Amino acid sequence: MVKVIEHKVSREVKAWLKKEAAEQKERYKKIVAEQEALSPKRDKWVADFLERIQSRGFNVHADMLRKIPAAEIPKKPRRKFKVVF
Repeated sequence: MVKVIEHKVSREVKAWLKKEAAEQKERYKKIVAEQEALSPKRDKWVADFLERIQSRGFNVHADMLRKIPAAEIPKKPRRKFKVVF
């Protein structure tokens, strides 16, 4: 059971919290917009990476390379690419 501690929050603190929340939402919107603008570049980066690991391969150990067959490459999901930050 959680014990709730009673406390009062002043008007100044409430105003500050409201202002901070609004500023954080604006920053979040800007970050999302920047990430969305990168989407075409990101798609190209992913495609280049997938092509590279299928043609050149990647290092398994020291100088041992393993090429990834197309069957092992996951399919691109239908949803938008989600960047977590």
